[in-house]
Order: sequence, then structure tokens, then C-alpha cells
Amino acid sequence: MKAKDLRELTVEELNTKLKELSEELFNLRFRHATGQLENPVSLRNCKRDIARVQTILRQKELKA
Repeated sequence: MKAKDLRELTVEELNTKLKELSEELFNLRFRHATGQLENPVSLRNCKRDIARVQTILRQKELKA
């Protein structure tokens, strides 16, 4: 997911995306704890996507 693509989304869409990513991170952590996660790098990627969305939300908040 690119930051450029996220900047085009509205605040409501970003909040929805953040909720989806948080749920995905929970599922990834659960699968990792039970030993079912095949690719542990997906945890890092999900965390980075969450940080990206939060950063863009904050930028939009400061801009308004």
C-alpha cells in the first residue's frame, strides 16, 4: 500500500482502513502465536501499513 494512494482517500475511508488493518494485525498475531503463520514478514508489513494510515490521518487533522 502506497502513501500516495492513501492520501486520495477521505478521513472516513482511512478510519475504515485502519480498523481493517488492526483486525488483520490481531489475526496475524494470533496465527503467529499458534505457529500457523507461514510468513512472519507479514506482521511487519501490517504494522507499517497501520503507521502509514495513522500518519496520513494526522496530517489531514493538522491541515484542517
